[in-house]
Amino acid sequence: MDIISKFTVGSEEGISDLITIIDSSIYSLHRELVNEEDIKKYIHHEIDPRKMINDLNDLSNQLIIMYADQKPIGYSVIKSGSLHPGIPEGKRATEISFVILSEFDTPETRQSLWKKCRSAVSFTDVIWINILDHDPLADFLKEYGFVVADSSKAGPFQLPSHILELEINKS
Repeated sequence: MDIISKFTVGSEEGISDLITIIDSSIYSLHRELVNEEDIKKYIHHEIDPRKMINDLNDLSNQLIIMYADQKPIGYSVIKSGSLHPGIPEGKRATEISFVILSEFDTPETRQSLWKKCRSAVSFTDVIWINILDHDPLADFLKEYGFVVADSSKAGPFQLPSHILELEINKS
């Protein structure tokens, strides 16, 4: 399997690949906790390609999509300057999302997406993510030094989550 993670612009093709991953990941992460009809309604009514294009054309946001044999299988959205209440004043913070479709979640794919993501956030002091408690990628991020900063709720169905932080540059 040929794995590549690359920066992607908010073009029609990039957004189409992103939506493919989002639709599948929302279903797989929520299917055991949320009614299937509610998941379908959310995907149909709330996934808006125009809004995504606008968000990605904001210069403080970047999109990385990971492909396996040219098929989109994961993504990370990097939002510079995004804070949560626990970030100390004066710290530069960057919020990330980190998603890999469950059927492609392997050490190789995790490494590929993480390396690309990590290279893009070297300018910041703190990386943070609000990740669902039951997301298998939470343990992976903790292995790389992320620590629990707070309990929260996340995602379209406001399920239990944790805000994880990784301090990059100590000032």
